[in-house]
Amino acid sequence: MSYQVLARKWRPRSFREMVGQTHVLKALINALDSQRLHHAYLFTGTRGVGKTTIARIIAKCLNCETGITSTPCGECSVCREIDEGRFVDLIEIDAASRTKVEDTRELLDNVQYAPSRGRFKVYLIDEVHMLSSHSFNALLKTLEEPPPYVKFILATTDPQKLPATILSRCLQFSLKNMTPERVVEHLTHVLGVENVPFEDDALWLLGRAADGSMRDAMSLTDQAIAFGEGKVMAADVRAMLGTLDHGQVYDVLHALIEGDAKALLEAVRHLAEQGPDWNGVLSEILNVLHRVAIAQALPEGVDNGHGDRDRVLALAQALPAEDVQFYYQMGLIGRRDLPLAPDPRGGFEMVLLRMLAFRPADTADAPRQPLKPVGISQATVDSAKSVAAAPVVAPVVAAAVAPVVPAPVVTPEPAPVPEPVVPQVIAQAVVEPVVVEEVVDLPWNDPVEPAPVQQPAVEPVLETAAEQPELPPMPLPTPDTAVPDAPEWAAAPIPEPTVAEVDAATPGMDLDDEPPLDEDYIEPDMDSAYSYLDDLASEHAAEPTPEPEPEPAAAPATGLALQWLELFPKLSISGMTGSIAANCTLIAVDGDHWLLHLDPAHSALFNATQQRRLNDALNQYHGRTLTLTMELIKPEQETPAQAASRRRADRQREAEESIHGDPFIQQMMQQFGAVIRNDTIEPVEALVSQG
Repeated sequence: MSYQVLARKWRPRSFREMVGQTHVLKALINALDSQRLHHAYLFTGTRGVGKTTIARIIAKCLNCETGITSTPCGECSVCREIDEGRFVDLIEIDAASRTKVEDTRELLDNVQYAPSRGRFKVYLIDEVHMLSSHSFNALLKTLEEPPPYVKFILATTDPQKLPATILSRCLQFSLKNMTPERVVEHLTHVLGVENVPFEDDALWLLGRAADGSMRDAMSLTDQAIAFGEGKVMAADVRAMLGTLDHGQVYDVLHALIEGDAKALLEAVRHLAEQGPDWNGVLSEILNVLHRVAIAQALPEGVDNGHGDRDRVLALAQALPAEDVQFYYQMGLIGRRDLPLAPDPRGGFEMVLLRMLAFRPADTADAPRQPLKPVGISQATVDSAKSVAAAPVVAPVVAAAVAPVVPAPVVTPEPAPVPEPVVPQVIAQAVVEPVVVEEVVDLPWNDPVEPAPVQQPAVEPVLETAAEQPELPPMPLPTPDTAVPDAPEWAAAPIPEPTVAEVDAATPGMDLDDEPPLDEDYIEPDMDSAYSYLDDLASEHAAEPTPEPEPEPAAAPATGLALQWLELFPKLSISGMTGSIAANCTLIAVDGDHWLLHLDPAHSALFNATQQRRLNDALNQYHGRTLTLTMELIKPEQETPAQAASRRRADRQREAEESIHGDPFIQQMMQQFGAVIRNDTIEPVEALVSQG
């Protein structure tokens, strides 16, 4: 007698022998038992999940000699003929080979004849989506109203290709893929009955390789029995399938946990002996990390689809949750970059070494924590508590990041500085020349006042703060107190330069000369401008500092000052003239005579030419001739520049309040210990203008 393959030998012959698909079987059994029979059924699903098998069982249930029942006897002539594939009233049609409309018409011509042996004539059309559009149209009328003794059973792996008119005439049942657990359970039963020795790991390999198809699992089992000379062993199945030893993936992860680069590269060397697909190896590592993250959030939610549930739970206890997320993200990025590597193995090794080099720093209690039923890592909570309990961090960080006041700090005899404060001294030494230069260049008569110093917020997570020695808090200057030991020349008023001094500093230049036309300012010589900027960059080693925001006004704008705020945006001025007008305020209007006060801080840009340009802009806007007078007096009410600065500050404050009040961000701060950096928050208007 010839050998019969396992897939055909173990094909179910009744509903009770079916593996899985309970949602489909329940509906069919209830319909058969209650005699509520539909004339057309459609079964969809991937290959090898039981579509044709269920169709044949339905044919037996409808034509069994014992009557219409959900439990055919399997012994009558009709049941035996259906099992043997020679029942005349079960017409199986392969739609992939009979796609023409002529084939469909021939089929429909025979529908009118009554069944020869059975109670019903059953048409089983497999891969029905392969029919042509004309064939579907020819089938519509008969499929909607067939004779009472005709039943249609359609099967397809691609239901999206079926017309809606076909779907609406059928009862559709979607068959699910077989899970590895269900496949392993069925293979265990089959091999036990067949008296074939096997290993559990080998069955798990076959269950995953089947990819949801029971028929594929049975075919692979046949191949494994032949390969292993009558046995199904894990080593033989792994060699037959060319798959990776799952234990080697855990060797790589354990080397990452221990931070052992030598063991990590040794594990890669063992992997290379099998000639694996390195992208597939990285995918296996990501799958394990995904299941570890699930185990940390919900231990009972870990499936045993790979037969390694205990190993996953052990990793979940040994690996902090933040490390799991970090390794997973690095692995995803590594898979994206792996095709760009000169050598696949080298790219894989670089991904692992990157994980090893940039993993979060270890703490005393981070690597070992019991599994929690929530997704918050105990290491994150404990680290946040430890940082909050360290009172010596704030003085050190505040001293290191405190902003430098405008007046330089000079001490006649500097005391020895401890080692941790070296960054602060270096920062002051770099910034001091820039501050002194700004003080010397100030052209107005007001005394220099130290800017208010705000205590910066200290980020709660500082990994190196625990290693800093305890230092006494360093005093910081306040707005109400002068900087100690500051030289007298730093706080003394600086006289305004005379005309002779200005002429000596700018020989050959007359401030009252007629300026060039506006077109010359719009289209400058860019090459000479860039060379001039390069010369400036070479003369000044320090980086250029952004223009400081104007100080807030002493009083809000009212009356004429408010009118100037409304008038300023409407004037057709820009450049230096616009900067001067933005720092002025309107004091008095006597007919056509206007008096403006200009902030002395911007007097270096002011001359008769700029005043004439501003006067011309006012004449053009009002349509008459005005006489403009400007005095270098600090405005007491808000100028356009101060108003713009105030609006920017308000938008920045609203943006920060919006970020801090966002429920999603608050949840991230509570669960993951996230920290908001206010210096990275920008209003939406600012981002749009930058783009």
